[in-house]
Amino acid sequence: MPTNSETTLVKPFAALVLLALLWGYNWVVMKGGLGDITALWFGAIRTVVPALLLLLLLPMLGRPIKPPPLSYVIPLGLLQTAGFVGFMMWALSTGAAGETAVIVFTMPLWLTLMAHVVLHERLSRLQWVALGVAGLGLFLMIAPWREHLAMASALFALLSGITWAGGSIWQKRFGQRYRLDLLNVTAWQMLFGGLIIMSFAAMFEPWHMNATPHLWWVLFYNIVPAGALGWLLWIYALHNLPTRTAGFGSLMIPTVGVLSAWLQLGERPGQLELIGIVFILLALVLVLLPTRGR
Repeated sequence: MPTNSETTLVKPFAALVLLALLWGYNWVVMKGGLGDITALWFGAIRTVVPALLLLLLLPMLGRPIKPPPLSYVIPLGLLQTAGFVGFMMWALSTGAAGETAVIVFTMPLWLTLMAHVVLHERLSRLQWVALGVAGLGLFLMIAPWREHLAMASALFALLSGITWAGGSIWQKRFGQRYRLDLLNVTAWQMLFGGLIIMSFAAMFEPWHMNATPHLWWVLFYNIVPAGALGWLLWIYALHNLPTRTAGFGSLMIPTVGVLSAWLQLGERPGQLELIGIVFILLALVLVLLPTRGR
């Protein structure tokens, strides 16, 4: 018979599985759309529009529409939306979809390391070894001997994962101080983060959008399933699961992304990149293993 605690974990873990399918396949979807729209404008649209949709839903669902404390929600939006999505779109514009997915979703490694420092969730020896294995895998993936664009793409992907982890730690560390509505926080942090992306797009990228039927499909997928629904699933899981368990769900996302890019885009990793992927996935498994007595 399952215990009450096990039963309460079923729904948030099911949310992680659905999130993995939606976000994993989205790497192929996003890569296909970047031929018709510039990277940061794409990132701005895929965050601001879902945020506005969620804000319109708040009064209809009887939820508060007043923004959370700005000292909490603006840094959250800066890290978890602007940093995560902005760096990710820059990385994807010049890098392969599958490899970018793997580097971005080293997030659980940075999440675990930050939790060790900020939340005092101590690491075992095995998990320190996992961080070393991940470092070797990242070195092979970033490949500093490669051409400038490929290395820059890998570094942007790395920054995307680090800022996403930082946003999750901010949420875990300071979100407990307030009695906040989940849908309200999701909408406002996406809106503030998306507006930051839009301001950078206006400064660094000329507007370009080729409004093809394929691009409309790409935008719809990113606004509704991967956007509004995806962020709700992630924040719901993060609030209801231990940090490492929530991180475990993201293991499935780069796996789905690599397989989708391989099958649909023909992106077959080179030998060193494939070894790097294996090392990173191995490190993710090790760092998320339960420790003795926990």
